[in-house]
Amino acid sequence: MIATGKTYEADIAIIGGGIAALTAALSASSRGASCVMLDKGHVRRSGSGATGNDHFACYIPEVHGPSMQAVFDAFMDAELYLGQDEDIVADFFRHSQEIVRNWESMGINMRPTGKYVFQGHALPGETRVYLKYDGCDQKACLLRHVDRKMVTILNHSPVIEILREGDRVSGVLAVDTSRESPSFTLVRAKTVILATGATHRLYHSGPTPAYMFNTAHCPNDAGGPALALRAGAALVNMEFPYVHAGPKFFERCGKATWIGVFRYPDGRPLGPFATHSDREYGDVTGDVWNTAFDDVMRDASGPAYMDCSDASAEDLAYMRWAMKSEGLTGMMEYMDEAGIDPARHAVEFARYEPFLMGRGVEIDRHGRTCVPGLYCAGDSVGNFGAGIGPAAYMGDVCGREAAEESRKAVFCGEPALNPAARERMELFSSFMERKNGATWQEANFCLQQIMDDYAPAGPSGRRSANLLNAGLQYVRQLRERTLAELGATCSHTLMRSGEVLDLIDCGEALLRAALERKESRNNHCRTDFPFTNPLLRSRVLRVRLKSGSGKRGENEFVLDWRDHHALPVRRVWDESIEQEG
Repeated sequence: MIATGKTYEADIAIIGGGIAALTAALSASSRGASCVMLDKGHVRRSGSGATGNDHFACYIPEVHGPSMQAVFDAFMDAELYLGQDEDIVADFFRHSQEIVRNWESMGINMRPTGKYVFQGHALPGETRVYLKYDGCDQKACLLRHVDRKMVTILNHSPVIEILREGDRVSGVLAVDTSRESPSFTLVRAKTVILATGATHRLYHSGPTPAYMFNTAHCPNDAGGPALALRAGAALVNMEFPYVHAGPKFFERCGKATWIGVFRYPDGRPLGPFATHSDREYGDVTGDVWNTAFDDVMRDASGPAYMDCSDASAEDLAYMRWAMKSEGLTGMMEYMDEAGIDPARHAVEFARYEPFLMGRGVEIDRHGRTCVPGLYCAGDSVGNFGAGIGPAAYMGDVCGREAAEESRKAVFCGEPALNPAARERMELFSSFMERKNGATWQEANFCLQQIMDDYAPAGPSGRRSANLLNAGLQYVRQLRERTLAELGATCSHTLMRSGEVLDLIDCGEALLRAALERKESRNNHCRTDFPFTNPLLRSRVLRVRLKSGSGKRGENEFVLDWRDHHALPVRRVWDESIEQEG
């Protein structure tokens, strides 16, 4: 049996160390709540915002004017925000300027040009939602302001189970991977905030299938929503994995950071939105026509290239600075070493693999899940945005609300005696005791093959009841084989083994949701239901485990529908309605 190390006690256990987690810790500790933050890596450089970002969604009245309707509409029109609840998004924009000013007070440069500038991800002449900022040191700035007297940070401590006592959460079970030999860490907490980020490695890496860690976002974000699922929370929008795009082969975010035009090989613009380089708007073709990079390869009219050759020297220098702000230093170093100059060389772009970002845990306007005491913030939320801005906002909200709940709640249960904790500890210990067991890579690649073949993302990928049912059978078989044969040799491989188990749970939730949604919408394309059903336009599909115990049986999953949380007045944002809201 793996040894059990120290047991901690705090008002709030925060799972993750990215933007949402840090913001939650700052918010909660400022209100007198004690926190234990558990980060899989190191909080100094973890999460998708680890090395930077240069676009922050927000509404600034002095720039956008007194009505935020246009900002709201532009945000909700993006593919990434499919199926999001309007009331939570509206709350975010009402308070987004407060987050921006708070970040400025902590030393993050939100006005690198001296004023608030909105650029990229926008149609020509339309409202721009994304504030151009310098986020290269955002993690370091946030971390400096964490009150270490109130917040205990446990690095290299991936959480493997959220614990419950009766109907509410009681703490978390983690693995200390800071040494070669692992040990268990138990945290007794009144509330828990899940902030684990997007879920990658569910599908093969798009440009490089053999290299699963070549991802545009943090590849260590793997399966966090499964922790909430096993604790009894609902997952939403799982059937709609998001697909990003960027430079081919070297996966990186930041397509709006490039100042150029997407073109065919013969020089024609790929879309109708840009004919020349434009610093303010960029080329929004990659957002509006998300499948373009796949489409031009299938019809042999491609590849599609980002062409920056007509950009001025000033704009190219600005683009290079913005890439550093975005955290693209690794890509820039490679381009310099290889002699790739955007002024002279077009760069091929491609569509990446599907992943779960803005698809995952269902929350309400206060960040609460349906499990008392459990909150969620960041990219693992399924019904409210994604990216830096929403993560910072909801992290702040969850920290505030969890601190308030913790003042009224009492500690319940003893983590070391929790049945779910004991079961998980025995399972993970068996992985370490198993000699010559199968590796986590085998299980992960097998899951990726199943998801690619039986639940591919559209429009090129097609789903059907036959394929999805076959995929479910294979995922169940994979889980059984993994539990029976998986082996780990050290802390690192044990951590990866835990990720695979979470990914398998996420994969099954996705397959079941895709089977239940009997229509074609967005990148969920079914050959047996090729039409888009208008009756489901405003409906959200929820996936839960019946008991919240993590047990697997034929009827353990429960699926149900609910209406979107729409705004009472959709097209009017005057002062009286905002106050009323």
